[in-house]
Amino acid sequence: MKAMEIRRHRFSELGNCARRVWAKSGDPIGHGLLAHMLDVAAVVEAILDRESAATLAWAARAFGLPPGEVRQWLAAIIGLHDFGKAIPGFQSKWPEGQRTVELAGLIFKPVSFGIQRHDIASAALLRRLLPTLFLKTGWISAVTKAVGAHHGYIPRTLEIRDGMPRNEVGEWSETRAEILRVYWETLQPGDGPALDELSLPAVAWLAGLTSVADWIGSNTDWFPLGERADLLSEHSAKARALADIALDAIGWPGHRPLLRRETDTDTLIQLILGQPEYPVTARPLQQAADRLLSLADGPTLIIVEAPMGEGKTELALLAHLRLQARNAHRGLYLALPTQATGNAMFDRALAFLRRLTSEIRIDIQLVHGSAALDERIHRLRGIDASNAESIASSAWFSQHKRALLSPYGVGTIDQALFATLNVKHHFVRLWGLANRVVVLDEIHAYDTYTSGLIEALLRWLKPLGCSVILMSATLPVQRRDALLNAWGATNCPEIPYPRILMVRDNETLGEHVDCRHLEPIQISGTAEDLETLAHEALICLAGSGCGLILVNTVQRAQDLYRLLRERAPDPSTILLFHARFPADERAALEREVVKRFGPGPAEHRPSHCLLIATQVAEQSLDLDFDFMLSDLAPVDLLLQRAGRLHRHQRNRPTAHAAPHLRIAGLLAERPPELTETAWGFVYDPYVLYCTWAVLLHKPSWQLPEDIDRLVQAVYTGDPFAEEARPDFMATLNRALGDHYAEIQNQRLQAQHAAIDAEAEPQTAYDGHPRGKEEQDGEGIPLVTRLGEDSLPTIPVLSTDAGWHLHPDDPPFDPNTAPDDDLARRLVARQVRLSRKSIVHALLKLPLPRGFDEHPLLRHLRPLPLVGGVAEIGGLLVRLDPELGIVYDNT
Repeated sequence: MKAMEIRRHRFSELGNCARRVWAKSGDPIGHGLLAHMLDVAAVVEAILDRESAATLAWAARAFGLPPGEVRQWLAAIIGLHDFGKAIPGFQSKWPEGQRTVELAGLIFKPVSFGIQRHDIASAALLRRLLPTLFLKTGWISAVTKAVGAHHGYIPRTLEIRDGMPRNEVGEWSETRAEILRVYWETLQPGDGPALDELSLPAVAWLAGLTSVADWIGSNTDWFPLGERADLLSEHSAKARALADIALDAIGWPGHRPLLRRETDTDTLIQLILGQPEYPVTARPLQQAADRLLSLADGPTLIIVEAPMGEGKTELALLAHLRLQARNAHRGLYLALPTQATGNAMFDRALAFLRRLTSEIRIDIQLVHGSAALDERIHRLRGIDASNAESIASSAWFSQHKRALLSPYGVGTIDQALFATLNVKHHFVRLWGLANRVVVLDEIHAYDTYTSGLIEALLRWLKPLGCSVILMSATLPVQRRDALLNAWGATNCPEIPYPRILMVRDNETLGEHVDCRHLEPIQISGTAEDLETLAHEALICLAGSGCGLILVNTVQRAQDLYRLLRERAPDPSTILLFHARFPADERAALEREVVKRFGPGPAEHRPSHCLLIATQVAEQSLDLDFDFMLSDLAPVDLLLQRAGRLHRHQRNRPTAHAAPHLRIAGLLAERPPELTETAWGFVYDPYVLYCTWAVLLHKPSWQLPEDIDRLVQAVYTGDPFAEEARPDFMATLNRALGDHYAEIQNQRLQAQHAAIDAEAEPQTAYDGHPRGKEEQDGEGIPLVTRLGEDSLPTIPVLSTDAGWHLHPDDPPFDPNTAPDDDLARRLVARQVRLSRKSIVHALLKLPLPRGFDEHPLLRHLRPLPLVGGVAEIGGLLVRLDPELGIVYDNT
């Protein structure tokens, strides 16, 4: 840093203009800019004091700073985020504040009001003024982008160029120079970065911390308006004390690893499972992982490919403990494919953390769109501040965009993938994920587009100091190679399935694992029509036991349920489960499904029962069935479905003593029908045809040996070499062309959507329009998954008296903002609809004022039902108490 006089500055000795420029409005004279800058700088120091030494060491390397100066320098730089408020355009926004500033001597002319965006002005002014403070200045352009992004988006270079105030009259420039000088002399942050350039991950990390510190430092409940002492250094010290009070109120925990001493593998697995009353031996998969983890050093990638039921989740928790102890990771995020699988994992994660946190307090968040409705979260938020309960779920962290800031979280993969897209405050998500262990489960379950975003996420997470665990039972080799390449791995060894791969630095290590050999699963085919499926299911049900029919669409599930309810000797034995129920009903159904078919006590398991379900029963829910029928699906998903067949050790009915999977559409005499069944709209037709061709020659599956063989045969082989039917070959060739075209299209879409972590900060956002996560808001919609547009809706009953949630409920006026209790009950009834005509029709309808004015409801669309029915989008839509949302033709 260039030589600078060290002085103990006083507010009372400042120039009148520098003292009166305001940052926050409010009586009597608001909050001065200098005071607010010092407040936010204090928050940064308080946050970093609660982070691990590894975080500070990473920041020192990323910004080229001496380890002893990194905390103070980052605080000082971030405190400058609002420096651009010292311009006429911003100071004119609050009339009382403008009058105070005018009385102090600054002059306002209408021609100088053109620039009002203080965030952009901060970046522009600092880009010009910071070089006066430092000898090495190559990093300044990137840093000013970061501090200028706190309103949501990294500013573009042209925006910053046009952000300088113009046509100023009087002492504006001198006032800003005085503010910068006394602020910098008060904090004395050191010589600054020794780097000429910063990486994009460092810029995003800085932008994320800037936004978070500003949110906290701007809260007047924690930082009352006004100067807290005459000496600026004393104001800063008091702000630092307030920052700690604020973080305590938030529930922001200090860093402490969960594993405090060396522990052998068996003991750790016993601790993770929570069964201290009898000895537990780690499974071979977990033992192999722990051997590899002993060689881990720094950010580590682990890919686990192993059959269902081999303890992959326990392996992930074990890996978190080891990697956190070695790398001082700040926490864990478990990312699941769906809200339902996230909900199921939350209980396991909560129990795991409770067994390891008796002496410390931590925070955990359920991270998805319906988390606020979860009773477990309400209970965690209601605990007191004593150590009687070591785990809480802070309401502050739960707010939109903040949930990933909590050190521990369970949620959907989408919440992490939004960190790669140019949505508002995407860098806050990146800051939250930085230096954590991130677990991505069921990574086979995504199409090329979402898989491309996962690869982009890996390219962000590695330079941000994360370790990542990827888990799948069924992973095509091309997908595995792409994931390894995204991490920068080299020299991947050929290791038979089941396997664990670990990448340290760029070197790939691995082990083959001997997993349990399951009894063979008999495979047979049946026709696709519902009459045949119902007939087969009733024969199976007559043999007693619990069964599953897993179909590919909600429509087929509803139609099959109606058919079976008519024909079953006892209709109460037929249960329906899919995603088109209101959220509260779906959650209750999920609990009932897990109670009947999960690993719980035998007395909860019915003697005769048949579940008809869609893909909601396919992944992560721990369900166990005596017999199973399934629609044809891609082979990796069929293998997942088969993982619910004879999953646990238990006595089976005689008729189902051996596992038998019946697959609709698997007939040797003809290919599967993909149009009337709508299967070809749900899954890639070429992959379905490949699956059909491969499985025709595999009437029995021997798991785990056949898992990898089947997956690679479908995704990398050519099962049609001897196909001799010309009519089918023409269909197949069209499907193959569409397959390659779609893969290329999705790959390009992912490349265009995701921000490249390896790009130059100056150009990284060029060509990436600013987007939004919801239907409402700024920018173009950006998604983490392709497919039909879907819309969260709330079915309500419309009568002359008003709207009702349930027939017996009192009416409410949709044009009056509801109280919070009613709003929560409305949110709890949401259901996501994807039929294109309905989505478009609902979006064209005006949002009722009561919904628009309540923050919980403004992203939801009501679906008014008159007499239980709504005619919309050319369809009749009704909410059936047994079937959920039903579509009928008009």
